[in-house]
Amino acid sequence: MWRRRLTCLFGGEEKRVDSRTIHAGRGSSPVADAFPQQKFCDNRIVSSKYTIWNFLPKNLFEQFRRIANFYFLIIFLVQVIVDTPTSPVTSGLPLFFVITVTAIKQGYEDWLRHKADNEVNKYPVTVLEDGKRVGKESEKIKVGDVVEVLEDETFPCDLVLLQSSRDDDTCFVTTASLDGESNHKTHYTVPDTVKDVESLHATIECEQPQPDLYKFVGRMHIRRDGQETAVRSLGPENLLLKGATLKNTKKIYGVAVYTGMETKMALNYQGKSQKRSVVEKSINAFLIVYLCLLVSKAFVCTTLKYVWQNQHGQDEPWYNPKTQQERDTNLYLKMFTDFLSFMVLFNFIIPVSMYVTVEMQKFLGSFFITWDKDFFDPEVQEGALVNTSDLNEELGQVEYIFTDKTGTLTENNMEFIECCIDGFQYKNHKFLTETDGLCETDGPITITLNKAPEELEELFLRALCLCHTVQVKESQPVDEIDGVVLDQVDGFSPSPEDQCAFIASSPDEVALVKGAMTHGFTFIGSDSKSMKIRNRDNRVEVYELLHVLNFDPVRRRMSVIVKSESGEVLLFCKGADSSIFPRVRKEEVDRIRVHVERDAKEGYRTLCVAYKRLGNEDFARVDAELREARLSLHDREEKLMAVYNQVETDMILIGATAVEDRLQDRAAETMEALQGAGMKVWVLTGDKMETAKSTCYACRLFQRGTELLELTVGALGEGEGKREERLLELLLEYHKRVVHDTPPSKTGLHRTWSSPGQDYGLIVDGATLSLLLNASPDGTGSHYKNLFLKICQSCTSVLCCRMAPLQKAQIVRMVKSSKGSPITLSVGDGANDVSMILEAHVGIGIKGKEGRQAVRNSDYAIPKLKHLKKLLLVHGHLYYVRIAHLVQYFFYKNLCFILPQFLYQFYCGYSQLPLYDAAYLTMYNICFTSMPILAYSLFEQHISIDTLLDHAALYREVAKNAMLRWGPFFYWTMLGVFHGLLFFFGVYCVFSNPALLPSGQVFGNWTFGTIVFTILVFTVTIKLALDTRHWTWINHFVIWGSLAFYILFSFFWGGITWPFLEQQRLYFVFINMLSSMSAWLAIMLLIVLSLLPDVLLVALRRPRGRNTRQVLPRSPLCFPSIPHQVFQIPPVSHLHAHISSFLHASFLCISFLCPLSLFNSAVAG
Repeated sequence: MWRRRLTCLFGGEEKRVDSRTIHAGRGSSPVADAFPQQKFCDNRIVSSKYTIWNFLPKNLFEQFRRIANFYFLIIFLVQVIVDTPTSPVTSGLPLFFVITVTAIKQGYEDWLRHKADNEVNKYPVTVLEDGKRVGKESEKIKVGDVVEVLEDETFPCDLVLLQSSRDDDTCFVTTASLDGESNHKTHYTVPDTVKDVESLHATIECEQPQPDLYKFVGRMHIRRDGQETAVRSLGPENLLLKGATLKNTKKIYGVAVYTGMETKMALNYQGKSQKRSVVEKSINAFLIVYLCLLVSKAFVCTTLKYVWQNQHGQDEPWYNPKTQQERDTNLYLKMFTDFLSFMVLFNFIIPVSMYVTVEMQKFLGSFFITWDKDFFDPEVQEGALVNTSDLNEELGQVEYIFTDKTGTLTENNMEFIECCIDGFQYKNHKFLTETDGLCETDGPITITLNKAPEELEELFLRALCLCHTVQVKESQPVDEIDGVVLDQVDGFSPSPEDQCAFIASSPDEVALVKGAMTHGFTFIGSDSKSMKIRNRDNRVEVYELLHVLNFDPVRRRMSVIVKSESGEVLLFCKGADSSIFPRVRKEEVDRIRVHVERDAKEGYRTLCVAYKRLGNEDFARVDAELREARLSLHDREEKLMAVYNQVETDMILIGATAVEDRLQDRAAETMEALQGAGMKVWVLTGDKMETAKSTCYACRLFQRGTELLELTVGALGEGEGKREERLLELLLEYHKRVVHDTPPSKTGLHRTWSSPGQDYGLIVDGATLSLLLNASPDGTGSHYKNLFLKICQSCTSVLCCRMAPLQKAQIVRMVKSSKGSPITLSVGDGANDVSMILEAHVGIGIKGKEGRQAVRNSDYAIPKLKHLKKLLLVHGHLYYVRIAHLVQYFFYKNLCFILPQFLYQFYCGYSQLPLYDAAYLTMYNICFTSMPILAYSLFEQHISIDTLLDHAALYREVAKNAMLRWGPFFYWTMLGVFHGLLFFFGVYCVFSNPALLPSGQVFGNWTFGTIVFTILVFTVTIKLALDTRHWTWINHFVIWGSLAFYILFSFFWGGITWPFLEQQRLYFVFINMLSSMSAWLAIMLLIVLSLLPDVLLVALRRPRGRNTRQVLPRSPLCFPSIPHQVFQIPPVSHLHAHISSFLHASFLCISFLCPLSLFNSAVAG
């Protein structure tokens, strides 16, 4: 990349812009000599973020982008340079701890990514060099190398297929890790390549690397000794993609055309960026407010100090004369240093220890996800996995879910359910027991002896056996794993009499072939020229395969042209009802349509089957046109489409089939719960539209009353210009219908059960999305995009089909950057989902059957989709509530801590004298108040887990960052101001007569500060105890243990002479304080007055415990729409219970202090 940019800057335009030239084999050709020598990247894959050389500077740069870290770095430097009232250790030590812990955590996570990269890059491969097979590491493959790949191995780079061990010059691959489809796809060798690849002499011209998995354009110049150079076109059917796996083929050889980070899989990989949660953004916003408070306090104190010193006799009092150096110091410099000193004195208002606690809460809290037994899946023998603990709380803020279909919503297991022949319904289970063709008629389901004519039945079954691309596995008919016989493709257990394994590009084709087997027609196998089936009479029928008209997303059907043993030429066609019905006789449609519509409502995948007899003249004409179109190098697809449309007309409709794609266990229940929680679910899949639509119905994303809107190639029509015009017309029409004409929903949910209006669902395909996102840059592109986004956001659900991996990421990015910046979550199980997983705010990987690329690149991994419900509704909800309370509590308790220090400056002549001892300043956030809030943030359950699972709507109560908005923030700030004022002026009133001891001894300023600090520690700790709804022994231990530790620490800190201290300000201060009954009265009275508003607030609400059925929101932290019954006055017994709990807490506080009071009274006596 950098080489290209430098070439453009200093050496002009690089000559190769549109294509690359690759020399394969032994030497170069005259054709290749015309092209300049090109350099290509190596085959290394890099997904890691750091190297050993850039880890320290890059990680430090990222950490100091945090406002709090940068601020404390500045404070630390000021303390080192300027003479400040506090030691640099008070700021430097917590900052060093935060930076070190975060660096270790992020370094470990990146080490895991390095480890995963090395597994790929060091994988052994075989390369042909000078006619010899040489073993290499994957990262050493170069463009132009001929690579050998064996069965069940993964392709190490993008290869052009040269040779296959199969006789028909084809190979089968699975691209599950790329596009999510675990079915076998057929790829073809380049025609006219020599059988001995060691003597290959060729040059490949192909396009530059681009991320579209389904597009590849190139040509190959094949040179033979003494013969003219042959030129053959290359297409996607010749390209084997990195990440795909070779199946049912013993060995292939291919030439590397794209390597390393230029492979299509790597180009579809979004670089792993640092994800920041919405809580972290809120913390930064709150920090700015508190920084403004800090600067304001320092400015006010500095200004008032010099105003006060300008008064006569105050600048240089007789008891404190200035030195000569102080007199000579510049006034403005002294004002600036005083300002910095006040900043350092008040800097504890910024809670740097909060970052330590948040990091520990996230790290320790992530283990609860890993330890959750409900996430353990016996099938994969694994539980949940946490790759990134930074986003725990983001799980409780999700607004949009983007999910893959194959392997995520479904198991990718198709099962034949029923079929309809000439209007008669045939249930699959009936054929398993009744082989004589018993059927069910339409209307009320009653078994009758009426059925379709036997000739028509057999014609229908022959169509199912012939119209497909299914292959029979060559070697063994079945695979045996751990003693269980499984089907090679979809995991079915075949019956003993029909043990055979099928491979196909689509699982529904396998299901249809198996359905025909239950009727007595068995597909035996095929080669490039013929197909064999066994009929009900156990006789083998051989059909010559003349042409295959492949499935196309625009045509939505496929056909085969075969010749029977009698010489009759037949065309069999199957496809979607919307594609087949217009091409058959009208009188035949009505009998089949009823069955098709009923099966579609049940969520089944339906296909219609038709046939046509071709005369000799008709076939000769069609054959010539097809051969001519397939040889064309330009507009090949358009020419083939014209021939297909011409021959697939005037067909005879035989019947229809219904196939079920098995959903994952509880997939529909999970989707319904997530939508009930206020989340919108979008399905992004590379699969066909019909299959995906059926899945959406089965998952209840589309309801029976949902009106579906289509933005697909079929809806736009032909022609590039016409498509853009039609696209704009549809966008305007849908926008008017969905956005303008639909009344806004008060709840924000567009569901049939909650909204009285019409529900809409949108279906869009990859080709139309390219038109939307890549429209002309004259302003219409953004207009298209805005219309499309508004339509999508107003629909109940959105289905995006035939999507490339990068398009999935573009969809996520479009929604993520829309108005309001909604929180997005992507869930998938294959490498094709990695891009959208990395693009979303939260990425979830499913531990499925399509490799572990998605799991490695995800933030969280779960075994099955059903686990997503608990992950979001329980863990996400609780994590968000816990950390939101943690953040607000930290700001609150630090404001309570510093406000008395600020007020004290008005009474000490702005001398920067601290109110608290240095030990208290250092240990307040580290020891005295840190453990209780950490325990709360790990174990709190304000609502029981069962209640959260049963009432999905509770998720909405904390949505959109409800507990960290400005309203709750200002509530906590005002609470901190109230408590700080009460602490200081309450003690100040007590000190109106400083002779508080029976002996008449006067208390000093350090006793004043110690009393304030004691009230502070007890108040903020008991405040947290009152907020706790779920008590464990750990909560009891850390809350009451922290208070006990404070008392013991103060007792020994001031009761013992410490030799390492130059001055001991608190010597016997704490002991003398506790010997005064006035101090006792002040402490207990002020604690009660401080917490009384909280007690009344809690007492006037219903209690909510683990077994409470009535669920209430947590006001005043959040301000959602609260039902009126929430504010009912609780019964007297409930009120008595709350007051009793408060008195119990007060009694515990007294029990801590009383023994020490009696002891100190004895000492004083």
